[in-house]
Amino acid sequence: MSDILSILIWVIPVLFAITVHEAAHGWVAGLLGDHTARMMGRLTLNPIKHVDPVGTILVPALLYLSSSGFIFGWAKPVPVNFSALRSPKKDMLWVAIAGPGVNLLMAIGWLIVVVIANAVNIPFLVLMGGAGIFVNLLLAIFNLLPVPPLDGGRVVSSLLPRKLAYQYDQLEPYGLFILIGLLYFGVFKIVVWPIVSSLLIWLSNLSGLNLVDLIIVNLLS
Repeated sequence: MSDILSILIWVIPVLFAITVHEAAHGWVAGLLGDHTARMMGRLTLNPIKHVDPVGTILVPALLYLSSSGFIFGWAKPVPVNFSALRSPKKDMLWVAIAGPGVNLLMAIGWLIVVVIANAVNIPFLVLMGGAGIFVNLLLAIFNLLPVPPLDGGRVVSSLLPRKLAYQYDQLEPYGLFILIGLLYFGVFKIVVWPIVSSLLIWLSNLSGLNLVDLIIVNLLS
């Protein structure tokens, strides 16, 4: 397989994953009363609008080239004015889980692609579908880590009493450093990867395909 096709196997699922993830936050916010994302042109499936040059390209590339042992990045967050929501504290929960939720749905969508491509013997689409499943599961679970400003942090804040939520939200300026520290001390291997692996096994049982081997042997090795 050519280098271009190998790149496309990953680039297309990644762009879809981050684009739809961010658009979902803005779409749900709009349903609940905040139209900031639409007014700023962020309620779109155009990936260019959501790519952060540093977080989406530079940081992952540097981590990959440095053989750091883990890779992470971020897209440009969709602007949400939580005070414009009809019920800011309660609605924050639905806006936050919209991104990971749509990633889980896309993982199912890519599973359908894998099943069909495997049935008609299109190896390229089988591999792209496997990458799509992996990327979306990883993005969903990673974003649910309870670290502000990740989606999981927003979920925790929405569930805490107001005083505790305010204190918890004060961690947000340090969120990136906390996240880097957690990754360094193995949160990916201890928390994220076991959940992703369990979901891959469940999807394998659901589809009758060995997705774990497809992803680990053919895509990550």
